[in-house]
Amino acid sequence: MNTIKINWKKLLILFSVVFMVIQVAGSFFFYEISVKRGPKEFLQNNADLEVAEETMELYLNGDWKKWVSTQKFEQLHLTSRDGLELSGYYLSAKKPTDKLVILPHGYLGHAKQMGLFGQYYYEELGYSLFLPDARGHGKSEGDYYGFGWPDRLDLIDWTKLLVDRLGPDTKVVYHGLSMGAATVLMASGEEELPLQVKAIVADSPYASVYRLFSYQMNRMFHLPAFPLLDSTSGLTKIKAGYSFREADAMKQVEKTTVPIFYVHGKSDTFVPTEMAEDLYEHTASDAEIFLVDKANHGESYAMAGDLYRTKLLHFLDRNVK
Repeated sequence: MNTIKINWKKLLILFSVVFMVIQVAGSFFFYEISVKRGPKEFLQNNADLEVAEETMELYLNGDWKKWVSTQKFEQLHLTSRDGLELSGYYLSAKKPTDKLVILPHGYLGHAKQMGLFGQYYYEELGYSLFLPDARGHGKSEGDYYGFGWPDRLDLIDWTKLLVDRLGPDTKVVYHGLSMGAATVLMASGEEELPLQVKAIVADSPYASVYRLFSYQMNRMFHLPAFPLLDSTSGLTKIKAGYSFREADAMKQVEKTTVPIFYVHGKSDTFVPTEMAEDLYEHTASDAEIFLVDKANHGESYAMAGDLYRTKLLHFLDRNVK
C-alpha cells in the first residue's frame, strides 16, 4: 500500500504565501473602496443611509439651497502642511461681529452642503461663516480621504488664517457633521488649537476610524476586523500618511478643554449611537449630548429642527460670550 508523505514545511510556506497574497489584495481593495478619492458605489442603496422623506426633501429642496446659491461667498485658499492646495468659502456677517463658525462637512460631501446649518448661524445668530472643502473633496486637492485625522491640522490652519484676518478677539465655533464631526473632535485635543476656539458641536461623530471601519466591515461584509483592517491601515499609512488606529477622536476629547455639544440619532445604524455616548462620557471638558428619536445618520437636524436649534442656541449662549 502506497503512503503519501506530506511535506508540512512546504505546505505551511504555501499557506503563508496564499494568506499574504489575499491580505495584500484585500488591503488594496478596501483602500480603493473607502480611502481613495472617487465615487463609492458600495454606499449606493445602503440601507444604513436611508432617511425619512421629510429629511430627503430638506436635503434636496430646502430653502437653504437657494440661500447658499444667492450668497456672495469669497473663495479662500490654503496650502496644507504636506503641500495640498485646499479651498474654502468665507461669508462675512451682515453686521459687525466677533463670532465665526467653521462648518466641516461629511464623507463624500463638499463645503456648501453645510449651508444647511450655515443659514441658521448667519441669518438667525449673526455669525460670519467659513465652509471648508476637506482634502480629497470639492475643490480641494488630495487623492485620498483623511477621515478627520490629517483634516484636523488643516482645520487648525484654516482657523489661524481666519483669526489673523479677522483679529485676535474673534470667537470661533466648530460645527461638524459626520466626518466633519470627527474632524472637530480630533482637533479639540491638539495643543496648538487656537485659543479663539470657544465651542465645538459634533453631529453624528465616530469614536475612531479603526472602530468605525471595524463596525462597518462586520455589518456590510461580515468580516472580522483583524487582520484585514490592520493591513489596510498599514497601506493607508504608506499611501495617505495616517493609520486607522491613530485617527482617534476618543483620545483627543479625553484631553480637550473646549466645551462640546454632541448630537446623534438614536436610529443611526451607519455610525452607531453608542460611539457618541462613549465620546461624551470620556470628554474632559464641559459636555452635553442630545440624542434624537428615530433619526438615522446625519438626520437629527431634519428630524428635530426646532429643538435642535433651541439646544444649540443655549449651548452657544453659555460658551460663546
